[in-house]
Amino acid sequence: MLNIYIMIPIAKPIIGKDELLAVSAVLESGLLASGKQVERFEMEFADYCGTEYAVATNNGTSALHAALLAAKIGPGDEVIVPAFSFIASATAVSMTGAKPVFVDVDGFTYNINPLKIHEKITSKTKAILGVHLFGQPFNVKYIQEICESHNLILIEDAAQAHGAKVNNKKVGGFGDMGCFSFYATKNMTTGEGGVITTDNKLFYERLKLLINHGQSEKYLHTSLGYNYRMTDIAAVIGRVQLSKLDIFNNARCKNAEYYNHNIKADGIILPEVSCNTHHVYHQYVIQLTDEFYMDRMDFMDYLEVKGIKTAIHYPIPIHRQLLYADGFDNCPVSTNLAISVLSIPVHPSLTQDQVVYITNTINR
Repeated sequence: MLNIYIMIPIAKPIIGKDELLAVSAVLESGLLASGKQVERFEMEFADYCGTEYAVATNNGTSALHAALLAAKIGPGDEVIVPAFSFIASATAVSMTGAKPVFVDVDGFTYNINPLKIHEKITSKTKAILGVHLFGQPFNVKYIQEICESHNLILIEDAAQAHGAKVNNKKVGGFGDMGCFSFYATKNMTTGEGGVITTDNKLFYERLKLLINHGQSEKYLHTSLGYNYRMTDIAAVIGRVQLSKLDIFNNARCKNAEYYNHNIKADGIILPEVSCNTHHVYHQYVIQLTDEFYMDRMDFMDYLEVKGIKTAIHYPIPIHRQLLYADGFDNCPVSTNLAISVLSIPVHPSLTQDQVVYITNTINR
């Protein structure tokens, strides 16, 4: 019987002996900054995603910022961004001096709604930043067509979607650039870190300058750049984690599949997976409707008493954050999701007994 006095966390990074040994080897080498391990990690991650190039960064936000700068996004430009995502999807745009223009998401996948994009495109629109939210790919085919017809850059925010696929092709290879995060709770981690994938050699060359002080060779600075480099310590953790990523994702999917088949409580909407996509369940997000027997906070309190941690991703949609709010709410689906969704544990550290216990507790 499960000991309910042991709290089941909403997320739990898996760091094992392989990672510890790899880090120890780097520490003993004395070569701690960005070096050979970063180069190997970049090659291995590009190969995993099926892209020509990958550029490692110190976090996912810097990856987004550098990608936008590499696309020459700046003051006076507009970038289409989903209203329901983590704030970095929008602030990275603001960091370039451009304006994020918010588009509502659909109520099933929680990803940007392609049908709502056309009305937001203006002569100032330069790019669409699509987010593969919670591990499910957005509608890449439709949005690729929009970008082609309007001559727009497509940037994938794949911070939560490592290994997710559309028609058996991994995300990160559909847009002009794809941006990943390796924060501690992601599907794979380097502690903090990020990477940008691309098939475009020009973007790759710009990115290499942007993340390293605009330095084309040592102490020769040919453009404005930033210190966005990843360290060899982070990279070697990433190399080990990448070798385990499919195993981690398979465990997430197995846990999610159990929930999909066994959570039966009235008033709960389970995640919907789009046709021909592979969802990697960075989060398992349920939606509570008016038919549910208690409100969200009471339900979270109930689960915590039963030893189950939960979280809300995200309690305030980006277009209603004080940073961006303009007094108009033109993204009603995002606003509704913010007050009705709830994430339950789905991470690969869960045991089968814990998954069954979580399911039965919800159903009761």
